[in-house]
Amino acid sequence: MAIVNKKSKISSSNFILLYVLMVFFTSCQKDKTSAEENEKYNVLFLFVDDLGINDLGFTGSDYYETPNIDKLAKKSTVFTQGYANSRVCSPSRASIMLGQSTPRHGITDWIGAKYGEDWRSHNRHDKMLPAAYNKHLKVQDTSLAEAFKQHGYKTFYAGKWHLGGEGHHPEDHGFEINKGGFHSGSPKGGYFDPYDNPKLENKEDGEQLSYRLAKETLNFMETNKDETFFAFLSFYAVHGPIQTQEGKWKKYRDKAHEMGIAEKGFAMERNLPIRQQQDNPVYAGLVENMDDAVGLVMDGLEELGLDKNTIVVFTSDNGGVASGDAFSTSNAPFRGGKGYQWEGGIIEPYFVYVPNQEHKKVDTPVAGADFYPTLLDLNNLPLMPNHHKDGVSLKPLIEGTANLEKRPLYWHYPHYGNQGGDPSSIIRLGDWKLIHYYEEETQQLFNLKEDPYEQKDLASIEIERTQKMHQELMDYLKEVGARFPEPDPEFDPKKREQYMKNVRENRMKNLEKQRKEMLWEDFQPNKDWWGSKTTID
Repeated sequence: MAIVNKKSKISSSNFILLYVLMVFFTSCQKDKTSAEENEKYNVLFLFVDDLGINDLGFTGSDYYETPNIDKLAKKSTVFTQGYANSRVCSPSRASIMLGQSTPRHGITDWIGAKYGEDWRSHNRHDKMLPAAYNKHLKVQDTSLAEAFKQHGYKTFYAGKWHLGGEGHHPEDHGFEINKGGFHSGSPKGGYFDPYDNPKLENKEDGEQLSYRLAKETLNFMETNKDETFFAFLSFYAVHGPIQTQEGKWKKYRDKAHEMGIAEKGFAMERNLPIRQQQDNPVYAGLVENMDDAVGLVMDGLEELGLDKNTIVVFTSDNGGVASGDAFSTSNAPFRGGKGYQWEGGIIEPYFVYVPNQEHKKVDTPVAGADFYPTLLDLNNLPLMPNHHKDGVSLKPLIEGTANLEKRPLYWHYPHYGNQGGDPSSIIRLGDWKLIHYYEEETQQLFNLKEDPYEQKDLASIEIERTQKMHQELMDYLKEVGARFPEPDPEFDPKKREQYMKNVRENRMKNLEKQRKEMLWEDFQPNKDWWGSKTTID
């Protein structure tokens, strides 16, 4: 009996000890989980204007040099099929700020573009009149900055805005500080101080704009290093006007000659010539200026000890400008560029750096609207599905915990691009991409896994798939209240053909002449290289 009691006593003691240990470890686990749930990172969003998919060394350029961005990419999650939500700037920017597709928020063209009967003033003699569009973010929508501000983040904006004028600037949509963001889509005073920017005071004649915006961002982060912040650095670069210092031009002029100058630099696309070669030394210098500015910010982040608790995003708003505007870069072998419906117009460098996450490449198709829920989720903040209706969190992909369910991605551009694109809408589902053209109500269908450069239209072969995807696209556009272009009753096919003849015969010749002049040894755009003489090359 005594033996039994002794054993019972030992068992009871063990049970009590086990219970205490369980309570202790459970409490520790709860504390750990609670700490993880409460962990908040700073956010630094690096946004480049008009940067092409192949404009970085990391993504394949042999001509442009971008060591600082390459370094960031090599420690980030790289989305190899990351997309802008539009082929032009304002719509893409709105999609990032709102987590919505362009037909849903209604900003479907760059703000300031003509539409309806006003389009005729361009004398292009197009078949259709472009649809109307919204000219600023909706007041009732909660922007990404407002979402972070609600959770106590300090918010900051520097650079290009182009999402509305007075009453709709960054400070009207959740950013406490705004350095340089107003209605303009390009740097009105060029890339060297004086800037002619009502939101950015002039400080030093000849100062380079990308450097200045980087300095302002760095100053904000230093001032708020003991706070949690959301900083959005939106470069005006590499949008036109294309400008750089003489020293950088010379560096890339010499490099172009060393690599060999192609006899022809342009080919004819549907409506405009399109650049086929990366050999523009002024544009290359502008790209490097922007990369230098990224380096300044990233080095400063590390010096401040903030690199261990700051998420860094890097992307662009649309494809590189291969046609129209400055005809400055080539997205080849991808087809098209800014303003175009093909991959060159919408596929982007798309990197997300999260501390303590290993570098990886993810081939799941994602879009700009996904940044909104992703950044909230990475900071363990509640998602806001009533606002970011088209975005999904990419946190599982970044952390490698799960894949996303296959979902359709949509683009809607019921306009003519300055760069030669056509009024069209797109749906991507899995490996398949369908483009609907409004002029003739026709479709193109591509299998992007087998044909990433969109050379083989399968619409007449995959008839059932084409019909199904087209119907799904149209159903979605109607659901979100999309607006559509309309036929122009004054369309004259003879005038259109004369216009196109002039483009083919004269525009191409002039572009080739300008391309080669920029590579001459004595090239000089003006007497002081756009006022950059006082800055270090």
